[in-house]
Amino acid sequence: MAHTPVNHPARPIYRAIGGLVGLYLVVFGVLGVITSAGNDILAQDDTKVLGQGTNLGFALLSILLGILVLAGTAIGRNLDVAISQFLAYGLMVLGLAELAFLQTDANIFNFTILTVIVVLTLSLVLLMVGMYGKVGTDEEQEAFEKARLVL
Repeated sequence: MAHTPVNHPARPIYRAIGGLVGLYLVVFGVLGVITSAGNDILAQDDTKVLGQGTNLGFALLSILLGILVLAGTAIGRNLDVAISQFLAYGLMVLGLAELAFLQTDANIFNFTILTVIVVLTLSLVLLMVGMYGKVGTDEEQEAFEKARLVL
């Protein structure tokens, strides 16, 4: 039995939101690369982009993750759902790990508390996109509706 809605009526909106998250990550990453050009890849300094602490390593990671989200959104066919859910959990782990190491030398991506908040918010948005963007057959949708009515 499916645990997430299939063929949700707002599926195109959720897919667009996922694309916007990917676009934000790419823009943030490009601005981060421009701002931190010439610094060490994991520099721990006062480099900020859009108010968030970053370094060249996190900027490059943001570009990579943004491209993955945009590619999944463009391809669709439930690949976007899998990518969004996987990256959502990955961003949650990254955000919580960086929160734990915020004031230490282990803060390798030069996060600030604002960066942690943005990363965790983006992860929740991607998780929502992954949960409501699934496409299925009419039979799968009917089975989900029947199961939902029983609960």
